[in-house]
Amino acid sequence: MKTGYNLEAKKRPVNLTLNEDLVQQAKEVTDNLSGIVEFLLADFVTKEQKKHMDKAKTIRATIESWNDFNAKHGTFSDEYSNL
Repeated sequence: MKTGYNLEAKKRPVNLTLNEDLVQQAKEVTDNLSGIVEFLLADFVTKEQKKHMDKAKTIRATIESWNDFNAKHGTFSDEYSNL
């Protein structure tokens, strides 16, 4: 499976504040809570990065569209410019 992060990177402890009851329930269904959290965090980061890239792509397309329109038709204020 391809990931967007270095699987060989050193692991380090971090402090998280999580709901105690939820952590207990999670520990009852998995013996690798850290692995599950890492998997879910990686999925979250991937989705957020995709959203960011999609938004940037939309902005670039909008700018390109406006520039094309401006090149063909000029701006709305061109006929009123006193320069």
